[in-house]
Amino acid sequence: MRAVVTRVSSASVTVDGKVSGAIETGLLVLLGVGPEDTDAQAAKLADKVCGLRIFSDKEGKMNLNLEATGGSLLVVSQFTLFANTKSRRPGFTGAAAPALAKKLYEAFMAHCEESGFHVARGMFGAEMQVSSVNDGPVTILLDTDAM
Repeated sequence: MRAVVTRVSSASVTVDGKVSGAIETGLLVLLGVGPEDTDAQAAKLADKVCGLRIFSDKEGKMNLNLEATGGSLLVVSQFTLFANTKSRRPGFTGAAAPALAKKLYEAFMAHCEESGFHVARGMFGAEMQVSSVNDGPVTILLDTDAM
């Protein structure tokens, strides 16, 4: 699994002109699922994301995690994180099939919720407009194959 995690002061996702998910302070997570990914990886990635100490403390150092700030997550499925860009037209055969991707997208969010976090979400498979106000900016790339 791959995730692009951005610290935000606000973020939202809109589908067909209607907001399907929105947060204030927290993390915008663009989540990609590969064909060999498992629920165990979803749990491991959720734990990593929720525990990242990327929020500033009183001294301005990144020492606080999502729990310490009372923040939320907005999770958006993003199969393009598995793009093959060898040519100028990306290919997406490296992404998981939709059934597996949706299952693990839901599992990732469930693990975050089980840890006590509010999780807003995009709509799997839909054309979405994602808005965010990046805070910092702070953006972290995570890949379960490298964890």
